Amino acid sequence: MTGGYVYIMTNRPNGTLYVGVTSDVAARVTQHRAGEGSDFCKRYDLTRLVHIEPYPTIREAIAREKALKAWQRAWKLRLIAAANPGWDDLYLTLNA
Repeated sequence: MTGGYVYIMTNRPNGTLYVGVTSDVAARVTQHRAGEGSDFCKRYDLTRLVHIEPYPTIREAIAREKALKAWQRAWKLRLIAAANPGWDDLYLTLNA
């Protein structure tokens, strides 16, 4: 088994949020940005990667994704603001 990532996409600071899980965050976010990642991301133009959490196994990442999806919106906003106060697009740092 390989590691995994939990990530959060948005369209703008404090905008619509999408929580996802993947084993290849760069490839998955590239899909979202091209409008091919998910219908939800495409519908709301969620192209900004604002949060990433790496995990040693995909199972751990999936468990964390499920937990985050159950969180209240305010908790997710605080999580993002704590790690990325400027709501910068982290996609730009993935291949740097």
